[in-house]
Amino acid sequence: MGQVEATTERIIAAGAEDVFDALADYSGTRAKLLPEHFSEYEVREGGDGKGTLVHWKLQATSKRVRDCLLEVDEPTDGQLVEKDRNSSMVTTWTVTPAGEGSSKVVVTTTWQGAGGIGGFFERAFAPKGLGRIYDAVLARLAAEVEGGTSAG
Repeated sequence: MGQVEATTERIIAAGAEDVFDALADYSGTRAKLLPEHFSEYEVREGGDGKGTLVHWKLQATSKRVRDCLLEVDEPTDGQLVEKDRNSSMVTTWTVTPAGEGSSKVVVTTTWQGAGGIGGFFERAFAPKGLGRIYDAVLARLAAEVEGGTSAG
């Protein structure tokens, strides 16, 4: 068994505070950012950043669906941490300023992988698959916050 990690990042042409606020808005914006890999999205407690409890199913592959119940924390400014109550999965979103009117978003997901040959394939392929899923989330986030065209 070993830890598996997937990291994706993107520069977004919007201020760090606006980007963070959009990510932390689980009761509104966040649901709009999720691609087809996510289903059964439901905010169960809270809805804005720390203290939120959110549920979704993540279909990483045609055969693999994770039932996620995530507790949201904000350990430091510009950081959201989603800890899955149903597994060892932890996703950390970090938003930092990246020059005038831009921000850098880094999303890292870690979990304890399986052992043996299954674990080998999980470590080899899961980060790429998750990276593609989070690329789609970050693209939707950029579309939502760039240029001030959001309908918030």
